[in-house]
Amino acid sequence: MASFATMDVASIQAGLKAGEFSAREVAEDALARVEAADKQVHAFLEVTPELALAAADKVDAARAAGTLDACGPLAGVPVAFKDNMNLAGTHTTCASRMLENYVSPYTATCVQRVLDAGALPLGKLNMDEFAFGSSTETSAFGTTGNPWDLSRVPGGSSGGSAAAVAAGMCTVTLGSDTGGSIRQPGCFCGVVAVKPTYGVVSRYGVVAFGSSLDQVGPFARTVRDAALTMNALAGRDPLDCTSQHVTCDFTANLDKGVDGMRIGVVPEFMNARGLQPEVKAKIEEVVAKLEGMGARIEEVALPNVHAAISAYYVLGPCEAFSNLARFDSVRYGYCDPGHKDLGGQYEASRSRGFGPEARRRIMLGSYLLSSGVYDKYYYPAQQVRTLITRDYAQAYEKVDCILAPAAPRTAFKFGEISEPAEMYLSDMYTISINIAGNGGMNMPVGLGAQSGLPVGAQLIGPAFKDENMLRVAAALETVYGAAPVAPDFAPAKAGE
Repeated sequence: MASFATMDVASIQAGLKAGEFSAREVAEDALARVEAADKQVHAFLEVTPELALAAADKVDAARAAGTLDACGPLAGVPVAFKDNMNLAGTHTTCASRMLENYVSPYTATCVQRVLDAGALPLGKLNMDEFAFGSSTETSAFGTTGNPWDLSRVPGGSSGGSAAAVAAGMCTVTLGSDTGGSIRQPGCFCGVVAVKPTYGVVSRYGVVAFGSSLDQVGPFARTVRDAALTMNALAGRDPLDCTSQHVTCDFTANLDKGVDGMRIGVVPEFMNARGLQPEVKAKIEEVVAKLEGMGARIEEVALPNVHAAISAYYVLGPCEAFSNLARFDSVRYGYCDPGHKDLGGQYEASRSRGFGPEARRRIMLGSYLLSSGVYDKYYYPAQQVRTLITRDYAQAYEKVDCILAPAAPRTAFKFGEISEPAEMYLSDMYTISINIAGNGGMNMPVGLGAQSGLPVGAQLIGPAFKDENMLRVAAALETVYGAAPVAPDFAPAKAGE
């Protein structure tokens, strides 16, 4: 059997239907690749061979009975989940000592929908602690390497999710995105990465960072694989009051091309301080490619987008402070032993259970929500949010999709950025989309001329029209090809 690492969803399912291999063989091959590759990458925090093989046997039983199509759109496809998503019987640590020994008693809706679609669950993936970070360096259980260069970060906070796909360990993974945590690691690792419109995917069972900002989405090596996963994920969930009825087929428009589509380019993005020349050159190349395919390129203004990072680092920490209050050493999480008073137990448990970045955001949120400060910062941040949302709505009166960089630079080296404020700028192109709630995605568009590392184009769609950005991405894929497995992890070809 050829290694699944070079196969997309359609190829896996075609092979299963033709009897060329079984789902158990796919699962065993995937688990073997995880065992070999993850010694270098460290994308996984927990591997679940029993669950993967059991799911594979169900798919094989359906194939033998002639009911394979009823298994779902991801039947026989190896997947894994960011470790802030509950999966019953597995650890859900959020890469934090606070939850090191927590075992999920239930399964998140997004995870369950992927399993119901026939996928083979390989395990749980590394991340920045509680999703606080842009490099996966804040994980309490060690860093994840970028498969394109293990001395560099994979991005964050969903670094493990991006790296697992880039190293060929999974066909599809799930991550969460609060300010860029799907798109930025997708960019750094050179894979397709989709943050849907807020409300398209249920957040039930996903440990919350910012409840008004978080959204779950897929990583894959092809646009169609990501769209198929979106079909499995999307829709109303009675357990999440923010989820919406979504009935569209995200694969329906992938082959329509971009002829006649209106693509917006934002001068504020292209002229921003900190944008690397090789990234800017790639985005300009993408603009020319789209224009050559018949798209109409138009400049659009987002006059308040410069305030997005400032607003985000008020709203995000405030929501994080509220959400993390539940980890008090009594109801949830690490409990420091030997304390005779409750106050001392709280203080010691939270001080030792949370890492530095988590403590920083908790303290910032506590300050911002305190009396006399709340009116000064939180209200203005919400007003900025309204202005940015309005800017995007007005832009989409002129265009069908917006093109921008996914990150200002290619992947940086471990330890290269130590100043928190500088690290926060890694998400300078992604944060405004979370504030507005629109869908956004990373589309890999080749390697930077100077660094030789992946560069990503960010495509941003109108709210609840995520099919627009997927359509543009599919057109670009005809030019740039599907995302490859990183060279050092690509499986050897027959005869080599």
